[in-house]
Amino acid sequence: MLKHYQHFLTVQFAVDEINKDPHLLPNVTLGYQLFNNFHQSDLAVEASLIWLSGKGPTIPNYSCDRQHKSMVAIGGMSSTLTMAIAPLLGLYKVPQLSYGPFDLLLSDESQYPYVYQLGSRESTLHLAAVQLMLHFGWTWMGLIISDDMRGEQFLRDLNEEMASNAMCLAFTEKVPENFLKKNEDINFLSRILQSSSKVIFIYGNTDSIKEISHLLKYYAFSGKMLVTTSSWDFSAEATDSMMTNFHGTLIFSQFRKKIPGFTDFLRSLHPRANPEDIFLKTVWQVVFKCSLSEISPVDMIRRACHENFSLTQVSPRYLDKNIMEKSSNIYNGVYLFARALHHMLQTEGKDVSELAANPLLSWKLHQFLKCVNPVTGIKDELCGDGPSMTAEKYDILNFRSLPDSIRTQVKVGEVIPHEKELRIYEEDIDWPEDFPQIPSSTCSVACGPGYRTQSLEGQPICCFDCTICPDGKISNKSNAKECMQCPEDQYTTKEKDRCLPKTVTYLAYEETLGMILAFAALCFSILTTFVLGVFVMYRDTPIVKANNRSLSYVLLTSLTLCFLSSLLFIGRPTPAICLLRQTTFAIVFTVAIASILAKTITVVLAFRATQPGSKLRRWLGTSVSYFLIFICTFIQMCLCGIWLGTYPPFLEMDRHSEASFIIFQCNEGSLVTFYCVLGYMGFLAFVSFTLAFLARNLPDTFNEAKYLTFSMLVFCSVWIAFLPAYQSTKGKAMVAMEIFSIVVSSAGILICIFAPKCYIILLRADRNTLEILKNKANS
Repeated sequence: MLKHYQHFLTVQFAVDEINKDPHLLPNVTLGYQLFNNFHQSDLAVEASLIWLSGKGPTIPNYSCDRQHKSMVAIGGMSSTLTMAIAPLLGLYKVPQLSYGPFDLLLSDESQYPYVYQLGSRESTLHLAAVQLMLHFGWTWMGLIISDDMRGEQFLRDLNEEMASNAMCLAFTEKVPENFLKKNEDINFLSRILQSSSKVIFIYGNTDSIKEISHLLKYYAFSGKMLVTTSSWDFSAEATDSMMTNFHGTLIFSQFRKKIPGFTDFLRSLHPRANPEDIFLKTVWQVVFKCSLSEISPVDMIRRACHENFSLTQVSPRYLDKNIMEKSSNIYNGVYLFARALHHMLQTEGKDVSELAANPLLSWKLHQFLKCVNPVTGIKDELCGDGPSMTAEKYDILNFRSLPDSIRTQVKVGEVIPHEKELRIYEEDIDWPEDFPQIPSSTCSVACGPGYRTQSLEGQPICCFDCTICPDGKISNKSNAKECMQCPEDQYTTKEKDRCLPKTVTYLAYEETLGMILAFAALCFSILTTFVLGVFVMYRDTPIVKANNRSLSYVLLTSLTLCFLSSLLFIGRPTPAICLLRQTTFAIVFTVAIASILAKTITVVLAFRATQPGSKLRRWLGTSVSYFLIFICTFIQMCLCGIWLGTYPPFLEMDRHSEASFIIFQCNEGSLVTFYCVLGYMGFLAFVSFTLAFLARNLPDTFNEAKYLTFSMLVFCSVWIAFLPAYQSTKGKAMVAMEIFSIVVSSAGILICIFAPKCYIILLRADRNTLEILKNKANS
């Protein structure tokens, strides 16, 4: 194959460089012998015999050449060829530099003690592959490997690295040496094509996976993106139509250093300037489609070769101007041999004439071909077993099959696996025709931000469902395994993809609800004050006197304070306000209810003590009513004192009731004491309601029991409804509910008790006379 001609040119170039170097092998001129094996093991063994036997008959263990100056063999191009000739060369301890892909079998020193592999170990290729897959988001990949130790090792390494990066193999197929069973090749192809994976990594060398090459002569991996290594020369037996199936393939190749002078060396080659090169004339005529000799009439279709033709003008189809991977290994191999020979001559003090007289010195080269330099003790850069793991670096090539049978490999990136450094130039990549843009290869659709992956039972980790993050948690990247908890002072967005600062909130005067409640409380307090003023102004009228005006004053004053106490619940809470608002509300409300209770008892006793000399008359005095109010209020004050002394209310910031707010609120502290305070007020209201209800049928003129009954009914209804509502609401709504209950219950008492009296006092003054009262009493 013409492209392998570069291997020979590399040997020429390296030997010329060494011969011109005054510091490497001074006074020694290197030469070489070339043997062709046509990539066949039997011909490779035959070529080895010819080399060992000399120009005469190929007789084992016999050489016809008196002076055999060749000391090392560079070959073969594959591990198969290397293994074929290694036993024969090993008999003579001839160092064999294999420039093909590294093979674990050849690293067995007991079986192949004289083989030195120039190819990279590819010990980090699995890392490079995973980094490329991660870059493009290919988490679901198929793998085709050679059925040998090399393939098994790569599979183990790749599995381990993929697992640590949440990647999976959709399938793993091992390529047998031969498809022996009927339809085995078709079944092999079907399993690959039926896989949901869009990306397939093919690992192996040209010999070990040759069956794939044969299969692809007739079939294509339609809808699949191929990734492979330069170890597999898929163009070895390919036709032009077959090569289009590989268009867009990405290839990992050992990093190729630019060798200075190689392009100038190619430019200097010409058949007339290098008549000793038996290949150059033929190559020249094939690649330039011209004739170097005089054109005969029969060959008029061929043109004469122009003097300015140069190998640098050759299409990559025939010859790559850049030194390829195997050629680079050959270049390194020539230098490795030259340095080893140089050190051997320096160490043993031999001169060139002694070397020429004793051609069987190949075995002494072995200690100098090892990794450690015998002179400096430093590990040589060109180690015979390939570069160390930390030195591996890969080029990423993009194979292109262009019209007119032009095939080329374009560098589109590079990767240094151990440093996790990947550079890829996506705009330079030509993707396969089945993929107009970057292919996607995943088992499941990626979970976007705000979701987490949930593994499916019995499925690989790459196959999952997407579950939205719970409240308070976010995920800000795709395919997050877990959602992250937001800090307490932040909340999640609706999309659950980021945390936002929470807003501090409380029932403020500035907001509509706060304004309405504050306005209502102030209006009713002013109205209550107005009623109190009316009662004071008309204190000597019969209707005011008849309804125990002193208790009315106390009730109206306490109702005014009830309305005003609701204002303590509006605005930003402070520790002092938290201590005052519930206790203030409880005490003033207790005064109001105790006043109603006193009025009710007074009404009932008034009609029970109508007989002259009744003992009940002594309980009708004002001092008794005040004493009752004091006792009821004192009990409530004791309860509040116990509350404040044990577990008082305190200011807290509620970060959990509402997702996007931090609620400034007063925690009631001891709920038991809080409900005892409310329960005590409820008990007083219930007693008042019961007594008023029993006295409802007493004569209308002197009886306000009906109004007291209605007022207590409203009061009890409001606070019975308040309890479940209070328990079911949080934050501002809870505070607003309590304010509403205070205002409504207080307004109910005010309206039910005092509205009829104000109506008579202000609008029906004619009915507010002693005569009217006496007439009604007589009737």
